[in-house]
Amino acid sequence: MPTQVQFDVISLFPSMLEGIVKESIIGRAIGNELIDVRSHDLRSWTTDKHNVADDRPFGGGPGMVLKPEPLFASIEELRDEESEIIYMAPDGEPLTRELSKELSTSSHIILISGHYEGIDQRVRDQLVTREVSIGDFVLTNGTLAAATLIDAVSRFVPGVLGEENSLSQDSFASDRLSFPQYTRPAEFRGVTVPDVLLSGDHEAIRLWRHEQSERKTRNRRPDLIN
Repeated sequence: MPTQVQFDVISLFPSMLEGIVKESIIGRAIGNELIDVRSHDLRSWTTDKHNVADDRPFGGGPGMVLKPEPLFASIEELRDEESEIIYMAPDGEPLTRELSKELSTSSHIILISGHYEGIDQRVRDQLVTREVSIGDFVLTNGTLAAATLIDAVSRFVPGVLGEENSLSQDSFASDRLSFPQYTRPAEFRGVTVPDVLLSGDHEAIRLWRHEQSERKTRNRRPDLIN
C-alpha cells in the first residue's frame, strides 16, 4: 500500500526534526509506510559560495529574513499538483483538531520552517497555500512547530494509532477537555482511584467521565462551551 501522507519539511536546521520523527508512534508509522517525513536543508537551494539563505529586512529593523530565491527553488522542486504548502507562522490560523483531521486527507504536505524574522512576503503571497500557528507564542524557529503539525495530523491517518477509538476520547474531540485517567495500582500513597471506575458499571463510568470533562472544561476553557 502506498504511503498515505508525505511530509517535506524545508528548514535551516533539518537535523532538529530527524530525532523527533524516529521515535514512538510517528516512528512506527514511518516504518509501516503509513506516512513519510523528509527534512531538507534550505541552504541546498542557495547559489552563492557561502550558501546564504537569509538577509536583512528592507526598511530596517532587527533580525534577518529568509530570502525568496532558495524558498521558491525548493518549493518548486518538491511540489506537485496535490501539494499543500504550509508556512508555520505565529500569525497563521490555529492548529486545531479539525484542521489536523482535514490535513490528514492530503497526500503531500510541504512545511516551511521560518526562522529569525520570518520569510520574504512574496513566498507567502505566491506559493503558500495555508499558514498555520501552533499557539500565541514565538519559537526560535519553525521546525518544532512543523514537528507538532506532523504529529497532530498523523494521528488521523488510518492505521497510525493502535486504537482508533482513542481519537474519540481526545481533548477537543467533542469541544470538551478530556476526563481524568487512572491505572494500577488502585491505591497509591494513600490516594485511591474513584470507586466508580472500579465498579464495572459502564453507564455509571460514562456519566462520571462526561461530568468530569464538563467540569474541567468550564474551569479551564469556558470559551469552548457554547
